[in-house]
Amino acid sequence: MKPTRAGTTENISVSMPSDLVNELRSRTGRRGLSGYITEAVRHQLAMDGLAEIVASHEAEHGALTEQEVEEARRELFGEGHSQDSARDAA
Repeated sequence: MKPTRAGTTENISVSMPSDLVNELRSRTGRRGLSGYITEAVRHQLAMDGLAEIVASHEAEHGALTEQEVEEARRELFGEGHSQDSARDAA
């Protein structure tokens, strides 16, 4: 195993549709493929964790309001990522 910023690495085998693999390689080159997939998995795990936090909060306190969602969005992504900005860009 090779050391990384988070410790050691482990080789695994992952099956993916060929068209996705081809697109990934065209964007990253062969050497960047592992790093790209690693960051994509980190991102997905973070999103899964966030979904768990939201579900737990909603189970205890009820559904989030639009205002709560907007406040969280601004805190996470900054002022430029509000729903109004997304609608204006569309």
